Amino acid sequence: MKDYLPEEAQSTEALAIMQREFGGSVPTNRIMMNELTIQEALAFKEQLAAVDGVSDVTWLDDAVDLSEPLEMANADTVDNYYKDGLALFTFSIQEGEEVVVTDRLYELIGEDNALAGEALDTATQQKMAGTESMYAAALLVPIIILILVLSTTSWIEPALFLTAIGVSVLINMGTNIFFGEVSFVTQSVAPILQLAVSLDYAIFLLHSFSDYRKKTVDPEEAMQLAMNKSFPAITASASTTFFGFIALSFMDFEIGADLGITLVKGIFLSFVSVMVFLPALTLLVYKWIDKTQHRPLLPTIPNKGRVLTKLRVPVLILVALIVVPAFLAQSQTSFIYGIGDQPENTRAGSDIAEIREHFGKSTPLVVLVPRGDVASEEALVQELSTLPAVSDVVSYVSTVGAAIPPEAVGEDVTEQFYSDNYSRLILQTNTETEGEEAFGLIEEVHELAGDFYGNDAYLLGESVTLYDIRNTVQDDNTFVNMLTLVTISFVLLITFRSITIPLILLLTIQTSVWINLSVPYFTDASLVYVGYLLVSIIQLAATVDYAILLTDTYKEYRQEMPALAAMKRTLDEKIFSIGISAAILSSVGFILWITSTNPIVSSIGLLLGRGALLAFVMVVLLLPALFIVFDKVVEKTTWKANFYKKKEN
Repeated sequence: MKDYLPEEAQSTEALAIMQREFGGSVPTNRIMMNELTIQEALAFKEQLAAVDGVSDVTWLDDAVDLSEPLEMANADTVDNYYKDGLALFTFSIQEGEEVVVTDRLYELIGEDNALAGEALDTATQQKMAGTESMYAAALLVPIIILILVLSTTSWIEPALFLTAIGVSVLINMGTNIFFGEVSFVTQSVAPILQLAVSLDYAIFLLHSFSDYRKKTVDPEEAMQLAMNKSFPAITASASTTFFGFIALSFMDFEIGADLGITLVKGIFLSFVSVMVFLPALTLLVYKWIDKTQHRPLLPTIPNKGRVLTKLRVPVLILVALIVVPAFLAQSQTSFIYGIGDQPENTRAGSDIAEIREHFGKSTPLVVLVPRGDVASEEALVQELSTLPAVSDVVSYVSTVGAAIPPEAVGEDVTEQFYSDNYSRLILQTNTETEGEEAFGLIEEVHELAGDFYGNDAYLLGESVTLYDIRNTVQDDNTFVNMLTLVTISFVLLITFRSITIPLILLLTIQTSVWINLSVPYFTDASLVYVGYLLVSIIQLAATVDYAILLTDTYKEYRQEMPALAAMKRTLDEKIFSIGISAAILSSVGFILWITSTNPIVSSIGLLLGRGALLAFVMVVLLLPALFIVFDKVVEKTTWKANFYKKKEN
């Protein structure tokens, strides 16, 4: 995830300096070996350093002088690396080689020893991204087919829906090759999300075609009429989703752009496929559609509109009571900014637990300072060593000694600590990788280093990366959400030529977003912030389609009858279509939640699944109530509304 931080982020600049000066990265990975003597541990250290892709291997001999008895060394320092015959090594893994190198390390250490670290987390996610996407698709496609079969009257129509959107999904994911690479989050989420969001377009068109087949005997004429009829609704739905995903591309944390651009491309391709490919395909096989007709498989529920509109007053009161607490709660949720720990039922998770059991938590930090001022370096090391959360500081002045010039010792020693321009200090800390304690320590270390070196001191490490991610995405949140609201409002303003209709639609969907995102606060659960940020945009962009479909139909009927009657008829006709769309999107979300071991993808899935259901409830309960209550206001603020008026005798 650090690859997606902006270039000006402190940790990004620091990493570039580290790789240029030292040719390595932060030693954020650990191996614990059982039943080793000091000599055996030193031999293993050489084996580990010889593994292609491994660098910056650190062990006890880098912290204390092993030519002297261990009893003379600081006991706490020794316990950080060696205790009860257990040896703990820290090291770096070359970026981009995580999968290959961790596989080599598993071969080296066998089943009885433990491996943990940032590179292993990355390797695990990379391995799972492809297989979990296939697993999710294998579960999801049958569910979508079942939903479509239940919602249509032809056995072949579901195949047409999936073919039209499936073609666009394949083209979209194939054209990602022009980007060179995409995030595993994008790889896991984008194809399934594109399918769920844009399936509505195909449903709109074929339902309209089916209606016109009853009015004209010529299939081509029926398709032309269907395309003309459904084009505004499909365009409006695609545009709101399109602009919502474009807003993701403006995030400084570039995972938003990675996912946003892929989804924007996918929505455009789905729109083209539905308006160009699907009509041609349908006209080729319409006879099969006729031959495979069947009775509706779901029972018809009468008077849906009458029942739902009767609930308008209680619904308005209930929403008024919960909307403010939900809005406040969703901004007070506790957040996670990284991947989090691996499940303990996996090899990676059990290894982490075993290492922590014997050596406790450890999050290495690297401090880079300008080389040359030995006195300042020694004073800084002493200051850092007094911090409660710092268990050890490995540096030239603490390991070799400030009084011994680098020229007097071997290059294999000095190259760990000195480059031509910088001195490297490695801090072993006992904090988690993120949280108030970890982030507070980063600020404290940065302040101490700044006292000696000003702005020329740099910090690196997994917790530093997460600290920068936190600051970046929090800044993104307000801007990207406002951009999404503005662009979607503009599309709705053009579509409905009204000032109040966009406000009513956005209030309805945004209420469902706030309720959805407030659930973690009330259940005292931490939420992955990237998932929170993406879903706050995706839910709005994807589910506003439900409100557009209902509003488009309501406006037509409102020109023929009073508000209450128009809304009853609209709900009778459209609640089923909206329910199908919500069921598909919700299924996508919950399947991602169930199948993904990646906390970001899993949280996106859970929020999306729950959000789609909440949006459906708001659209069929709150939106009708708002239209009926504010009918006169809507009429006066809508250009050429032409609403029906009862004639007086």
